[in-house]
Amino acid sequence: MAIGFGYIAERCRFPALVGYLVAGIMAGKHTWGPVADMNVASQLMEVGVMLLMFGVGLHFSVTDLLRVKKLAVPGALLQMASATVLGAWMAHEFWQWPISSAVVFGLCLSCASTVVLLKALEMEGTLNTVDGRISVGWLVVEDIICVLILVLLPAAAGLVAGSEKAVSWLDVAWVIVKTFAQVAAFVAVMMIVGRRFIPWALMKIAKTGSRELFTLSLLAAAYGASLVFHVSFALGAFFAGMVMRESRFAHRAAVESLPLQDAFSVLFFVGVGMMLDWRVLVNDPLGVLTVLAIILFGKSVAVFLLVHFMGYPLHTTLSVGAALAQIGEFSFILASQAIALKLMDPSVMSLLVA
Repeated sequence: MAIGFGYIAERCRFPALVGYLVAGIMAGKHTWGPVADMNVASQLMEVGVMLLMFGVGLHFSVTDLLRVKKLAVPGALLQMASATVLGAWMAHEFWQWPISSAVVFGLCLSCASTVVLLKALEMEGTLNTVDGRISVGWLVVEDIICVLILVLLPAAAGLVAGSEKAVSWLDVAWVIVKTFAQVAAFVAVMMIVGRRFIPWALMKIAKTGSRELFTLSLLAAAYGASLVFHVSFALGAFFAGMVMRESRFAHRAAVESLPLQDAFSVLFFVGVGMMLDWRVLVNDPLGVLTVLAIILFGKSVAVFLLVHFMGYPLHTTLSVGAALAQIGEFSFILASQAIALKLMDPSVMSLLVA
């Protein structure tokens, strides 16, 4: 189905990923015809995100990340805060949602997809430009913040009035400290030990002459980094790719991993399409349009103003503003966890996907 709809999309001069989304909608449980397994799709989506972030890391050096930190770090923090406030205010004031649900909804709207941005930059050939690096660096900071939010959500759920598992502020403070310590330890080990060990290990494996062993080592590096330090697969894979870039085998690693990235990125977009219950478009069109307006205009205007006041040229403000006018995988992951913790109604997921 992805091949068929992807081909039709390309023939109609749309990006192929539009076809993949349609394939996912058609394979979901809310439409007629074949129904794919959503549990399997979710796991394949996670692998897709991991491999794509690994690919981003292979093209993004530590120097590039440090070069854009003055804009990416404060920009990501301010943009996420403004989008969260806008989304929460809209949900609470106009839809009468509880404050807790409204804030989580705002957080879901505040983060953008590195996967979608990467695809867009590659299609336009602007991944290695200054504007492309700023946009990717900005979203990497957002990914780190999202990891922290995911860890803190259970504690926040415990503080909500009426929760069965009451949690004290001391417990929340401990979770925050522990999470920051884990992420800091992960980054430090990857930057100090990983930059030496991973290239050395790759050299030893490459000398064996085994192509499949080399490919397997790439997967192990992308997956293992996050497993050891309990950070997200996306963040772990990104840093694994970034330290691997320092190796003389970086080009070979990029070539070997590209077919896997392509295949699983298709499955990621198919999985997103499967999440959509199309009836939300009929039952709540105004809600869908409101959320769309916040994502497309609210976020991009906030980013435009932030980058403009930091003294960057017009082309940078427009590029970064457009790059962040979207939501993605972390939005759905946050929503899923919030629904599981009974912080949000399950119908919100379809609203976000729509």
